[in-house]
Amino acid sequence: MGMRVGIIGTGWIAEKAAITINGLNECVAYAVGSRKRETAEAFAAKWGIAKAYGSYSELIADPNVDLVYVGTPHSHHYDVTREALLAGKPCLVEKAFMANARQAQEIVSLAQQRGVFLAEAIWTRYQPAVGMVRSLIAEGRIGEPRLVTATLGYSMGDKPRIMRPDLCGGALLDLGVYALNFVRMFCGNGVGEDGFVSTDIESIDGHCVKSATGMDLTNAITIILKDGVLANVQSSAQCVGDNIGVIAGTGGNIIIDNINNPQTITVNGSDRTYIETIRVPQQITGYEYQFLACRQALIDGLTEPREMPLKETLYIMQLMDDLRRKWDVRYPMD
Repeated sequence: MGMRVGIIGTGWIAEKAAITINGLNECVAYAVGSRKRETAEAFAAKWGIAKAYGSYSELIADPNVDLVYVGTPHSHHYDVTREALLAGKPCLVEKAFMANARQAQEIVSLAQQRGVFLAEAIWTRYQPAVGMVRSLIAEGRIGEPRLVTATLGYSMGDKPRIMRPDLCGGALLDLGVYALNFVRMFCGNGVGEDGFVSTDIESIDGHCVKSATGMDLTNAITIILKDGVLANVQSSAQCVGDNIGVIAGTGGNIIIDNINNPQTITVNGSDRTYIETIRVPQQITGYEYQFLACRQALIDGLTEPREMPLKETLYIMQLMDDLRRKWDVRYPMD
């Protein structure tokens, strides 16, 4: 039998996880936990899941669960992840990892103290496109990177999880996290264990447009890296963005069609002359890579995934805390 995953939550993102796991031979969607048994049972029946629990605690207590996938809103990640780690359960926690850097540090410290596997489910970090783009840069295909731009925007209306402070609303934790990760994934050098280390940030600043409830609905962030690269990234929960990422170098550029789930990588040379378009491998949903990475890490006896180290999760959480402080965007758990 494959790695048995217990899914916490029954929303859209949990459904996407169930669809993905059902398409994998190496993993099994074994259990689902909800705050209401009826909801869990309906979810389990829809996706062919063996066990349905009417509380998160019951799922965590099931000895057959190999990995707890936390798919609730990020405002609700802390308590359930903490409970799972105290029970010795490996956890894969949806992005944004926690509400703030303080919560993130507490959870990471707990996992490390107990020697329990912990990972952030920022799916773009685990996808094949990461290695493909890094290789293009390392090969010098675009010369020296100098400017990075990225946009992620969805027209999300007045969804409670965007508008409400108690649900950690706003665009930053929901969408901007991808843009920040885009910069961290592709701006660096080849001296790390996996051939890549992100370049430290010299300065970061930004602006946002807020809702009446005080949440950032559209934001723009400028980052200057210590190696001289400048990045301009923006995210919005108010509009249909082009969602394109561009890494511009002294000898060409790389255009990623969708920073949230890359499908094509286009390489242009000097004077923007078209060179080639590279397609990523066919996928189930794009979520499969994070589950497979967790499975492999557990087999290898690791306590965090190679693709998204916990120190990187903490770094991104701190960046978002700093930006929210500048914008005066506050959550009750701050």
